[in-house]
Amino acid sequence: MRSKSYRGEVYQMLTLLAIFCVMIGMSFMPKFAFQAGGFLTTLMCAILMLKAYEANSKDYRRTEMWLYLEKDRRPPAAYAQWASATVRRETYLRFAMWTSAIAIVMWVIALLLPAVVP
Repeated sequence: MRSKSYRGEVYQMLTLLAIFCVMIGMSFMPKFAFQAGGFLTTLMCAILMLKAYEANSKDYRRTEMWLYLEKDRRPPAAYAQWASATVRRETYLRFAMWTSAIAIVMWVIALLLPAVVP
């Protein structure tokens, strides 16, 4: 059962909105707009990978999904830590993969744009 809160997805969407706003602000120079978008998206990917690396060290009792479980339905501590860390790590890595694909597209556009637009 998924948590009622999608905080990680919301943060990622807000970050992408901020990157999009930077790119729109630089739209009068398309090459620099895509370079800025590629750089910021690459930075976002690196942060997601760092968070995936640190997922094992976060205490399962301090997560939202633990708070949503009823006390009588909570799993044993060892299993809860493993399951919580695995879910967080896999989710961060999935978002990092999608973000890296977006960053690659932006960098390719930034590299090819001068050849297309004089």
